[in-house]
Amino acid sequence: MASEEELFASVDALLSEEPQLPPPAERARLREAAGVTQARLATALKTTTQSVKNWENGRSEPKSPRLDAYQRLLNGWAAKYPDRDSASAAAPVPAAFAAPAASEVETTDALPDRAVPVAQPARPGTRAGATSRRPTATKTARPAVDPRFEHGPLAVLDGDGCAYGVGGIVLDCPATTVPELVEWTLRESGLGASKLHRNGKDSDPLIVLTAAAAVKLGLPERLEGHEQRRSLRLPEDHPVVKQVVSAKWQLTQRGFGPWARIYRKAQGTERQCVQLAILSWDALDERSWPGVAQMEPADIARVLGVYAQRVITPRGSTAVSGLELMTALRPPTRAVRDEASGNWVSGHNPGSLGTDPMDPAPPEATPEHPVVVNSGWSGGFLNEEAYQWVRDVSLLADEECTLPYAVGLDLNTAFLAAAARLVVGLSAPDHFHAPTFNPKIPGSWLVDLSDVELDPRLPSPFTPEGTRPTGPAWYQTHTVAYAQELGYNVRPLEAYLRRETGAYLDPWHDRLKTAYVDTLADLGVTKDLDDRRFLAAMERHKEADPALAAVLAAIKATVKGGIGKLRERPQGKRYKKGERWPALQRPTWRPDIRAAVISKARVNMHRKLTNMARMTGLFPLAVLSDCVVYPSPGPSPLDFLPYAASGKPQPGGFRLGPTPGLAKLEGVQSMLWAVDLMEKGYNPARHIKGGDAVLDEGE
Repeated sequence: MASEEELFASVDALLSEEPQLPPPAERARLREAAGVTQARLATALKTTTQSVKNWENGRSEPKSPRLDAYQRLLNGWAAKYPDRDSASAAAPVPAAFAAPAASEVETTDALPDRAVPVAQPARPGTRAGATSRRPTATKTARPAVDPRFEHGPLAVLDGDGCAYGVGGIVLDCPATTVPELVEWTLRESGLGASKLHRNGKDSDPLIVLTAAAAVKLGLPERLEGHEQRRSLRLPEDHPVVKQVVSAKWQLTQRGFGPWARIYRKAQGTERQCVQLAILSWDALDERSWPGVAQMEPADIARVLGVYAQRVITPRGSTAVSGLELMTALRPPTRAVRDEASGNWVSGHNPGSLGTDPMDPAPPEATPEHPVVVNSGWSGGFLNEEAYQWVRDVSLLADEECTLPYAVGLDLNTAFLAAAARLVVGLSAPDHFHAPTFNPKIPGSWLVDLSDVELDPRLPSPFTPEGTRPTGPAWYQTHTVAYAQELGYNVRPLEAYLRRETGAYLDPWHDRLKTAYVDTLADLGVTKDLDDRRFLAAMERHKEADPALAAVLAAIKATVKGGIGKLRERPQGKRYKKGERWPALQRPTWRPDIRAAVISKARVNMHRKLTNMARMTGLFPLAVLSDCVVYPSPGPSPLDFLPYAASGKPQPGGFRLGPTPGLAKLEGVQSMLWAVDLMEKGYNPARHIKGGDAVLDEGE
């Protein structure tokens, strides 16, 4: 039982919290309902009319003592003038499992037929614009400028004190130490970005340091001595770290590494945080940002600026940024009115994953997860992974072997396409025995699919290796639903299902899809091209603008990395099985959502493979994730893809195009080359783009 001192300490902590104001639009509504002008309110609160305007459009927030007085006034008006339109429009929570709309969250008490619940334990101020030099026009269209962040989301700092921003601007930065740089960024630079959701937070400004800038600020040009890039960081006794601490700034638990976040505790609603990225410490991974680290500062600013405007201000690796984008578009909290006090407080934002981490069901976890280790679970795990399949050479027909070419098709951002309108679980899993399968309920099902008979020239849709299941195994809902679609009567033995569901990834999908399509269009690959012109445009798109080609690569890496981060594994040699690792503290550690995306992507691939066999009689040689290799009479996809008499692509098969889920040419080799690799046990889909690349043993 808590002591009196502990209770009083908890109460005092609540009393010391900053008051929560209603959303800006509600503030304006209440003032107008009371018949008070902005000028009159400004006089009452002894401030300016412009300040009141800023409070009502979200550009700034009042500070105590005005904050307390303003909240008291709003609470009084709220009691007199309730928002009746909003109250009448509120809909009751649905009471049945069903696929919700993109912005909906669904709750149900309806259980699958013959389901027996199994008892589960409880789960635990205005900135002055900096001087700008050499303004130039940018090739990329820019959105409306937020007056608080007039110089864009980021800048690249060189050793001469020039900070290159988006749109070609150059700012004078006088800082000679890291604390001075942080102060300049927050007080004078005009850098930052508006929040992506009205309930979210503004993006912290990003300063990218060249090698010369890092040295000028007292940082080493390179960090050495660590086996893993993620372990790079300055020691705590380094002079720059001491400077940061002495200036009353803080570093996150990751310390001062390639992506350093320097902050102070927020005052009211105003964040005080600056993100640093150090180029010479490999902040920009070459695999995600090809060639960017070697560009001139102005070009780096252009690449990162376009990415920031279309995706999000980079906050680390593209994988980290992909995960952060999910939260930025689905903030975990929003301002809600407390019925008891009438005050506005922080509450759960429907459709989000909330603020508390959630343990997965045992079959959804990884073998080292505490849920598995502590329970002694031995019932198997989900194996929802992307395809890695090669057809048995003995199943190649003579007429296939005599075709001259092997042509690889790659699906554009297949995982992103799978995330569209994908209903996932938002609440904790419940355990059921012998449930009736329902394709609308996201979760994990123990089912025996070993009796499903399919053409051996196609991979099985139920395993990533493409081999036929040998007995009961755990599958995500989409995989089981596909077996049902193929005409089989599925009878789950067990299931872990979620009552509250929603299309959590929809805004993430929409933003990344738009970024991908718009960037390809800037590179000359537009939706209006016919298939022949599309293939020609794809051949030269990387040479059209290397900077935008790097943005495109980063967008694709953001998709794959963001999905991968949903099941981040423990890192470091000191980790012991059964211990909780840092990623588990995130509400976005959700292996079940990752499994849902991959399951749907694999099922989508198999459906296309089946339709292609039906329409053309062609069967794939190999599949690797989103790449498939076909035997072909010619060196182009146009030589074997199905087209109607009108010249239009046949629906259901692979189609060429620039949007997620459509295909592009991955590579072309001889059929003899492909068969040779297959006989040696290699996957042609892995190497068809690189041709005669050196093959490592044990691929």
